[in-house]
Amino acid sequence: MADRRPPRAGRPGARPSRPGRPGAPALEALTGSRMTVVVLVFLALAAVFLLRLVYLQVIVADRYSAMASESRTVSFTTTPRRGTIYDRNGIVLATSVEATTIYANPSEVEDVPFTAFRLAETLGGKEADYERILEGDTTFAYVKRQATVEEGDAVKALKLPGIYFIADTRREYPNGSIGGQVVGYCNVDGEGITGLELQYNDILKGTPGTYSAERGNASKGSTPIPGGVHEETPAVDGTDIMVSLDIKMQNTVEQALAAGVEKLGTDEGSVVLMDAGTGELYAICSLPYMDPSDMANSKVGSDQLKPITQAFEPGSIFKTVSILSILEGGSMTPESTLFCPATLSADGYTISDSHERGDETYTLRQILDHSSNIGVSLAVQNAGFRPFYDDIVQYNLNERTGVDYPGEASGTLRPFENWGRVIGYNASFGQGLSVTPLQMVRFYGAIINDGVEVTPHFLISKPQTGERPEYASENVVDNPAALADMRSMLRTVVTDGTGKAAGIEGFEVAGKTSTAEIAEGGVYKKGVYNLCFTGYIDNSSSQLVCFVGANEVSGMYQVTQVFHDIMANAIEQYNITPK
Repeated sequence: MADRRPPRAGRPGARPSRPGRPGAPALEALTGSRMTVVVLVFLALAAVFLLRLVYLQVIVADRYSAMASESRTVSFTTTPRRGTIYDRNGIVLATSVEATTIYANPSEVEDVPFTAFRLAETLGGKEADYERILEGDTTFAYVKRQATVEEGDAVKALKLPGIYFIADTRREYPNGSIGGQVVGYCNVDGEGITGLELQYNDILKGTPGTYSAERGNASKGSTPIPGGVHEETPAVDGTDIMVSLDIKMQNTVEQALAAGVEKLGTDEGSVVLMDAGTGELYAICSLPYMDPSDMANSKVGSDQLKPITQAFEPGSIFKTVSILSILEGGSMTPESTLFCPATLSADGYTISDSHERGDETYTLRQILDHSSNIGVSLAVQNAGFRPFYDDIVQYNLNERTGVDYPGEASGTLRPFENWGRVIGYNASFGQGLSVTPLQMVRFYGAIINDGVEVTPHFLISKPQTGERPEYASENVVDNPAALADMRSMLRTVVTDGTGKAAGIEGFEVAGKTSTAEIAEGGVYKKGVYNLCFTGYIDNSSSQLVCFVGANEVSGMYQVTQVFHDIMANAIEQYNITPK
């Protein structure tokens, strides 16, 4: 048997446990610290996430919600229905009709060239122009504003991704160029730019509304979210107005003026037709005419209503101002005589009549009948230049009329302290000062309206409310007895003087002709004139006053035939009868 080895010393049958290693308690403490740090870091991160959550869910929730909504919302202003403009007989001059505004969200257009091709094919225009719109870095771009409803329906039928539509209105002018200058026109935003559209823009335009549309993800077709298309603020429609213009008479006037100036070899002229008793303007125009429905082809200056917006040297129609001043002052009567030499010198200048003649003795009536520059100059000098100047001011010929039309001119009149004798002479026959045709019509109107000037105007009512504005009037004649003589003298200008072609059989036509020189660069042009006639039908049922002018006419002609044609038509249209 083999001997058993005794167990090793110190190793009894069971292995004794190792004695504890030096530093063990410190290791345990370090481990505990690390755990604490980890916990604190975790808690800190949790706190940060919690605070961020509170910040996002509570503090800035509304802002981020708005940003998210904005990213899928298109907002814009909606145009209200603009008020209608009617003529005095209820005929529509300007109105708003239904239209469709077509717009795009370029980010949703799937095939730009194809979409541009179909839009150009349907709406007209160039594909390249549509491509520029559809490639824009935006979510909203107009394709065509205020397209016709038919155009809008045609594009809708194409079902082009990213193309949308808004119900809109657009301005229409049914009479085209007839009265176009008076009515004016609007831009695509519905704001009046010229004429009555501008003058009464605040009344006509109404209040715009706001519109927004929320749309879904583009990858899902970007269809409107149910309930997401809405009008935030409804537009308030504008107010209708009725104006004094008679579109039928306006057409007559425009045709007569165009035909008349063509015969005179010019393309510039104007007409005013006003009721002296009310100030209502029945017709008014100037060449060239303007078509507010086709502004792209309008001529330069066509948007100006020159009888209101441009002053000119009136020439001999101003002699009526001089004669009335003389009659009011009492220095002469219609039959008083005055020696009128062939020429008249003053301050180094020589004054003559328009037609060569010898020395003559004329009555005051004959001075007006023959339109003698020398005769009226001497008559005014005898009455006094200062009373003459004061009467010009008294008759408001240095003041705007206050007509309700934008851009009225005021004319010019030198202060009396700057007058010399030649300036007084020139002013007596309408040179060296300026007025507008409308100012002259207002003055002539006072002669047949018992010395009372009324404010010329267009607006006569607001049909929806029945409101009728009132306009100022003023008595400008201190000596009413002078008016009968003045009217008598204006009648003989037509029967015996320079205005014979203005006569209308069966009626007492009264008025005054003018062949005015044109100042340019400090001198008067040679052989070129502004022609005028201002008159009315005296002793009749009408107080219509008519001014006719033709500008830049080569040669000494007259516009009396144009006046005749207009007033003959007025007699028929308004059933004017002699008293």
